[in-house]
Amino acid sequence: MSLIGAHVSAQGGVDKAPLSAVREGCECFQFFSRSPQGGTASVLTPAVIRKFKKYKLESYVHTPYYINLASLNNRIKYGSIKVIREELERASLLGVKYVMSHLGSAKDYQKRLDATKEVIKSLDKILNGYRGKTIFLIENSAGSGEIIGHDFKEIKKIINSLKKYKIGVCLDVMHAFASGYPAETLMDKFNKEIGLKYLKLIHANDSKVACGAHVDRHENIGQGKIGLENFKNWLQDKRLKKTNFILETPGGRQNDIEVLKQLRLN
Repeated sequence: MSLIGAHVSAQGGVDKAPLSAVREGCECFQFFSRSPQGGTASVLTPAVIRKFKKYKLESYVHTPYYINLASLNNRIKYGSIKVIREELERASLLGVKYVMSHLGSAKDYQKRLDATKEVIKSLDKILNGYRGKTIFLIENSAGSGEIIGHDFKEIKKIINSLKKYKIGVCLDVMHAFASGYPAETLMDKFNKEIGLKYLKLIHANDSKVACGAHVDRHENIGQGKIGLENFKNWLQDKRLKKTNFILETPGGRQNDIEVLKQLRLN
């Protein structure tokens, strides 16, 4: 059965994140291990690691917002490479299962394919020599501007180019919906173009915008354009029974957690 959780605060230190998750009724959780806007990461002391692992909840790390693995600005590109590798190493120390990240933008390129090739090179630099247990996940985008990773075929091309590494996908259903994938056929389309064996985590967000709007606007479950029925179908889809659901909906998420728990059963 899928576990249900949310992105929670790690304010005061990463060891505070599991307690935040427990208080919100999470069965698993996601967090930032460093500021999403930038800056150095906090030191993971043995005491911090011990406190984090105390709650034994499955957990995931989201990389900072500024990642761009295709940037022609070397400070940005190599800074992004460094941060993702550090997040994988930090997550491995904490016993975190996945680190997910957006890939960046093709805005610096005349040809999108050249940007995609640069992303592949950057990911190879990140994963080469990495021996940790935490697995890297590509998160799909909503399709705004020149952001890489909104098209399933593009994601599969990146995965196919890095087959020597363990890579999966974190599917944000709102992003996919905004990119033009109808909710009713989303999982079938994902299976056809990427393969459900690569689907490791779902970001469960309803959408403020219509299908194909190419804008990233999350809404609370059942209050958006995706609707309760589709979330119910995904939670009861036998193909997804080992895939967990993480909420990134607006405001307090305890109500959304309870809504998903009910949909999972009914």
